[in-house]
Amino acid sequence: MPPRLHFVSVVRPMSNRSLLQNARLAISSRVPPQRCITADEKPLPTADQRGPGPNEEQLPHVSEEAAVMGKITGDGGPDIEQGTPVQEVLKRDEKSQEKAPKVMQEQVQSSSPQGTRSFSTSARHRQQAMISFEDSGVQAAGHSFDLPALPLGENMHLKHRYAPIVRQVTNLLMRDGKLSVAQRNMAMILNHLRTASPPAVNPDRPLLPGSPPASHLPLNPILYLTLAIDSVAPLLRIRSQKGMAGGGVALQVPMPLALRQRRRQAVMWILDAASKKPSRGSGRGGFAQRVAEELIAIIEGRSGVWDRRGGVHKLAVSARASLNIRRR
Repeated sequence: MPPRLHFVSVVRPMSNRSLLQNARLAISSRVPPQRCITADEKPLPTADQRGPGPNEEQLPHVSEEAAVMGKITGDGGPDIEQGTPVQEVLKRDEKSQEKAPKVMQEQVQSSSPQGTRSFSTSARHRQQAMISFEDSGVQAAGHSFDLPALPLGENMHLKHRYAPIVRQVTNLLMRDGKLSVAQRNMAMILNHLRTASPPAVNPDRPLLPGSPPASHLPLNPILYLTLAIDSVAPLLRIRSQKGMAGGGVALQVPMPLALRQRRRQAVMWILDAASKKPSRGSGRGGFAQRVAEELIAIIEGRSGVWDRRGGVHKLAVSARASLNIRRR
């Protein structure tokens, strides 16, 4: 009986062969054809014949770049050609002369070098460019103006550049630690004193002796402020001491005040009087304007601060008998 033929087993290898042929054709169509160089064509350049690539060029020296930038900007960069000849360096160093070549030793001994050398440093050029401060009279190089004379003045310090009276009033004007607001109000007060009309002084309430005329006060607002505060500043204060009169009764004793304490009491009175004045409208300069008007009223003798100062002085005069009583 003849063997049976399996058509499935025969068809499978045939189908596999056709698939391999199609894959080879697809791969061969994708690969680009290789170039064959013939004898007539020019060969490709070698590594020695081709020029340097973009990353193979050596960068110039830093001094060369500075010289080029100096020429472009006009600032004058370092002079690469000028320098100190080696012979001058050998003259200063005797040990180097012994190890130097004979030609250089003869040149050092015979005559001083002239000209420039390409292999020297730039110390000579820098030495010529240096300026002697004693000969030229220049006090400081690189400064547009002369340096301040020592010792420095009272107003030359950064924290003490303002007058003492201005600093004290600014600190008393400050609220909640807002120094910038207090400084702005102080500037507005001084500006108002400067631009206001000259005050008319009341002869019944004279100012401090030696004060300038009233017409000159707007020219110097700081003097204006100082004169107004010192004129109403109390000389004494009343201190209440318990038990000095006996039987637990307090005794009023007048105490002298220092300059800063006197000014502080006067400024507190002025600020209290200014805060009680009616406001003239909204704005951040309203309080400063009221304080300035109160200062002008003090110079003219119209302020109520004069009465407060007089009351303190009358009470101190009446209580001066208490100074002879010693504490038990």
